[in-house]
Amino acid sequence: MAQRFIVDRLWPDPAPGLDLDAAYADFSLPPARPDRPVVATNMVTTIDGRAQLAGTAEGLSRRADRRLMRLYRAAYDAVGSGVGTLRAADFYSRLPDDLAHRRVASGRTPQPLALVIGGTGPIPTDRRWFSGDQPRLVIVGKDAPHPDLPSGTELLEAPTPDPQPDWILERLAERGVHSLLLEGGPTTNSVFLVAGDLDELYWTLGARVLATEALQMIAPVRGGSPFAEHPREARLVSVHRSEDELFMRYRFE
Repeated sequence: MAQRFIVDRLWPDPAPGLDLDAAYADFSLPPARPDRPVVATNMVTTIDGRAQLAGTAEGLSRRADRRLMRLYRAAYDAVGSGVGTLRAADFYSRLPDDLAHRRVASGRTPQPLALVIGGTGPIPTDRRWFSGDQPRLVIVGKDAPHPDLPSGTELLEAPTPDPQPDWILERLAERGVHSLLLEGGPTTNSVFLVAGDLDELYWTLGARVLATEALQMIAPVRGGSPFAEHPREARLVSVHRSEDELFMRYRFE
């Protein structure tokens, strides 16, 4: 049985002392899109906006946030990240048994598709991400070295050195994927945002300060941001508090 975590809902309809799983039991995805899968990103930062501690997101939040991350994953058809995140951390995106069973009960596969988006650099195939029974897809850039991937992992080469969001989403849609949750890194988030392919952002604000030059949750846009003078607007959907941390959900209009 999953550990219980207590949260306070601050917005909308404030309510104290809620079980985290129960508070997110009615979590639903953004409205379906006719042209591509729905896309969201889930990130954690410090109070001063840093998304990395010693190169990864580990240690930026507490255990309640890790449970929330899995609740978000359970709602999506695919969970993806850039290869830089895979290089930096030995992580995996497999759901625990209770959430896998919940997906099966709703008529879905036990595990979401695991996706890594690469470019022209090497893919670290020794990571835990390549283990287990979760379906896996690795996308690499044009003319990238083709790694010898472990069994159960599909490899797809993009027509450009840096796989573009629209092309990626088209390929996912062909596989029956209607929703994609990104888990970084900051460069991947930036690329999808600029392409107009980011619908929601889930932000955990951890109660810590680093005062370093670590990356933020969305990297600066190469060549200049199109939002520098006309910021991209977002709407606050919900806010929950777990001890000293905030769990915020924003929707891009």
